[in-house]
Amino acid sequence: MNETPQANASQIPVQLLVMDVDSTFINEEVIDLIAAHAGIGDRVADITERAMAGELDFVASLAERVALLSGLPESVLDEVREQITLTEGAAELVAAVHSSGGQVALVSGGFTAIIAPVAAQLGITDVFANGLDLVDGYLTGRTSGRVIGPDVKAEIFEDLLAAGGYDRAASVAVGDGANDIDMIEAAGLGVAFCAKPALVAAADASVTTRDLRSVIDLVTARTGS
Repeated sequence: MNETPQANASQIPVQLLVMDVDSTFINEEVIDLIAAHAGIGDRVADITERAMAGELDFVASLAERVALLSGLPESVLDEVREQITLTEGAAELVAAVHSSGGQVALVSGGFTAIIAPVAAQLGITDVFANGLDLVDGYLTGRTSGRVIGPDVKAEIFEDLLAAGGYDRAASVAVGDGANDIDMIEAAGLGVAFCAKPALVAAADASVTTRDLRSVIDLVTARTGS
């Protein structure tokens, strides 16, 4: 299904919106941008593509990719953050949920150091992503803290749903890769956004235009609001 964005809605009846980040909330794959600074962008991008398609175990592939970043200075993260661009319609979608009193959270296999400052610009404070281990200002090639893999994404979704006392039917999850399948299936409305075939098959709806206002249209069409 190819949804074409229509007029903006000031609010939508969503109690909880959870979005993936890379290639969903933002246009880029952050780890690929970091890898480009190490001169291995194509190598890492190939692993990322296969992981998002479900051809590789996500957690193992993440460890492999992060290991290749060992030795990069922390300053690279600041440079990469400047390269990030919000997906068209991201601000409008977030505003529509916030204006109706709903909660927006980002759950990502990417990195908190990059994502959190970008999310804060739209008033999003619930950000769950991976840490990057640093020693003396350089990446060690390891992540820190809990790894946000497919099962953890679904677990975080369920925790947010329970903590807020939300109605599952009024919850929405949006993602683009195979690692989002469990989270998408847990939501009242699971949206595959410009997604890999594996996720499209699991989702309730699929959007093929890179405009997150399409999600507003899906919600309003579903609720008749």
